[in-house]
Amino acid sequence: MQGLRVGQSIEDAEPLAEADPLVLAGLAAAAVLLLVLAGWVLLRLRRTPGERFLQSLAGLEEVAILTHPNPDPDAMACAMGTARIAEAAGVDPTIQYAGQIRHQENRAFRTVLEFDAEGIDGKADVACDDVVLVDHNVPRGFPGAEGIEPVAVVDHHPGNGVGTSFTDVRPERGSCASIVTEYYQELGAERYGPEEDVSEDEDLVLDSPLATGLLFGLQSDTNRLTKGATPAEFDAASYLFPAIDSDSLERIANPEVTAETLEVKARAITNRTVDGSIAVSHVGDVTDADTIPQAADELVRLEGVNAVVVMGRRDGVLHLSGRSRDDRVHMGEALEHAVEDVPMASAGGHARMGGGQLSIEHMEGLGPSDGMNVESFEQRVIDCLRGDV
Repeated sequence: MQGLRVGQSIEDAEPLAEADPLVLAGLAAAAVLLLVLAGWVLLRLRRTPGERFLQSLAGLEEVAILTHPNPDPDAMACAMGTARIAEAAGVDPTIQYAGQIRHQENRAFRTVLEFDAEGIDGKADVACDDVVLVDHNVPRGFPGAEGIEPVAVVDHHPGNGVGTSFTDVRPERGSCASIVTEYYQELGAERYGPEEDVSEDEDLVLDSPLATGLLFGLQSDTNRLTKGATPAEFDAASYLFPAIDSDSLERIANPEVTAETLEVKARAITNRTVDGSIAVSHVGDVTDADTIPQAADELVRLEGVNAVVVMGRRDGVLHLSGRSRDDRVHMGEALEHAVEDVPMASAGGHARMGGGQLSIEHMEGLGPSDGMNVESFEQRVIDCLRGDV
């Protein structure tokens, strides 16, 4: 008899031969089930993030794509790219955002690339229950945001937010646009330049407006690929290049600036307090809070200055924007420490770039709280940048 183990007698093997056929059939079915399960797991592991993202949307009827409040080019471009992928999955997308589109580059992006999005004031305005977050991983910026449970999250900022069906958070990336661009590569999207007619037969298309938006998005978040850029950003730029419209890119990158923007930049330089290679500047009252990060971009270019924080008042709120070229200064963490004792304040960001805002009333102290005046807060910011706090 074949199949006997060494030392096994014929009598020992007889019970197996005489086993109930139902038991044998059950064992065979279990073996088949294990093989199928193993194959499914292997297939899932082999799927690219882009394929898994598309699959996570398939089967939904509609989806609300939320950017972070006051969206920048990276957020807007990723929302555009996500909407196109949703359509390829047979889903009806609606792009939405809280706050305003204010910075002149952001407004130019919206106009030149025809960014189609709706503003929202609260959770009741969100288009549907199925929500995708792009360029942030925790819903914020409007009443009821904490009650939203996204189905998918695509982001490059640090955080613990997750989607119920899909999560792709890569803090090591310099931009979210590089992640979305990677999805298009993985899904085999057909690229079309500005002079080419887009075929209606393709499931997923990367046309010129989208390619231009994604390229500008990743450039804006990495200061033209000079800060925080990774090889993925350069790979994405190379992939996008054949489809971009250089004229549209120029119009977005060099819009007209307001007189206030130039005035705030000048005040940031004039009002600066310098401590070694650190500079902090209070520019006073502003009507456009987006002038503050632009002033920070200007101030950090000064010779001998490697880390800056610019602050300004608008409607009782002190807005902060920081930039760092110093490896010893993690700007996001420094600003977070600076506001941690102020009620309802928020701040954070990356090593090279950060921002925040706090109520001046809360900063100065409510009730029995001692609080801080603006001058004391400036010194606290300097101490945090130096690592003394």
